[in-house]
Amino acid sequence: MIRVGVNGYGTIGKRVADAVAAQPDMELVGVTKASPDYGVEAASRRGYDLYAAVEDRVDEFAAAGVGLAGALGDLLDAVDVIVDCAPSGVGERNAPIYEAHDTRAVFQGGEDADVAEASFNARGRFEAARGADSVRVVSCNTTALSRLLAPLDETYGVEKARVTLVRRGGDPNETDRGPINDIVPDPATVPSHHGPDVNEILPDVTVDTAALRAPVTGMHTHSVNVTVETAPDPGAVRDLLADESRIFLVPEAAGIDGAGALKEYAADAGRPRGDLWENCVWEESISVTGRDLYLFQNVHQEADVVPENVDAIRAMASDVDAAESVARTNESLGVGLESRLGDGELARAELPADD
Repeated sequence: MIRVGVNGYGTIGKRVADAVAAQPDMELVGVTKASPDYGVEAASRRGYDLYAAVEDRVDEFAAAGVGLAGALGDLLDAVDVIVDCAPSGVGERNAPIYEAHDTRAVFQGGEDADVAEASFNARGRFEAARGADSVRVVSCNTTALSRLLAPLDETYGVEKARVTLVRRGGDPNETDRGPINDIVPDPATVPSHHGPDVNEILPDVTVDTAALRAPVTGMHTHSVNVTVETAPDPGAVRDLLADESRIFLVPEAAGIDGAGALKEYAADAGRPRGDLWENCVWEESISVTGRDLYLFQNVHQEADVVPENVDAIRAMASDVDAAESVARTNESLGVGLESRLGDGELARAELPADD
């Protein structure tokens, strides 16, 4: 049993904590909060032991009537792996603390690559984390691009990928983010940092990226053009991507026209928080001209790195191989959306009357 702690119970941290708690080979020892805000209620409802992320703030929790199991140092001494889900840049400051407690650490993609021994993606770079003391799960956009480009490169050979990323301005709870009424290059320089970050996972794939930020909160959208070495058949590409467990081909018949409908689809499917752990590739967008492949995909920035964090823990602290780890994670979380539209099954089903 791998004992795990989560440092930072925010947008990513609460999702990682739930995912770890769902693993039969892992024990969630506890989570940290920097302050006694509404997040402590969610942790308490789930029965998670709560620790203060900053020891000097223990009195703030006591004043708010919040019981603690200890501070961060106590949590580090009780776990095999700590998952750092602190805001971008804070993880780098936390790294010496983890080292001092001799605790293996998983960092998030908001940190620079040199914060850890290796960058991680389950589809493209699982073994890099084997036995490492620290790894960085790459960002939501890099995770999604790695999942997409790895099978394309293995099957057809990628000569060059060009990706335009339309990024959400902020997460739904980030009232201080923007833009409010604008679309801005972010950054204005080309390429953006996303291409070099993909090369941390797939070093032999040439990829150029440009990014914009839009006044939305739901998801990122990628416009992808990949020049491959062998001309593909669009149907074969659809089949290839459909076989990837962390890619959801959005069927044309579903009438899903954007991020809002995707999130509603996920919620109706019973996904916690309406989360989409998979890349969402519009099936009808997959087209081929010569050796150029085109498609659109959406990326749920709050969720797609969550299964990767679980796999990173397993790669660091066990001898389970990549295929087995991915299968365990997928099964425990329910990763792998598959629409039944078009197979005739739904046409035969009768909905009960709404009384």
